[in-house]
Amino acid sequence: MQSEFHLHDPVALLADIPARDFETSRPLRLKRGQIGTIVMIYNSETYEVEFTDIQGQTCALLPIPAAKLMRLHHMVEAAA
Repeated sequence: MQSEFHLHDPVALLADIPARDFETSRPLRLKRGQIGTIVMIYNSETYEVEFTDIQGQTCALLPIPAAKLMRLHHMVEAAA
């Protein structure tokens, strides 16, 4: 089965997920709709996703199941 997600794909969370701050390890809650980037592919079921702040600083970096991710699209495709 081919992976739905690829390295560097922008993704959004489909559910709230607990996380830890990348620098301080304090608890965070990533909210449904939070945007991140795929930075590592473990397998077709799990992806390492980086979440950044508005300045591009990493806030959280964690493995997330594919079922909790939606790939975002920047380009519009022509209809068949």
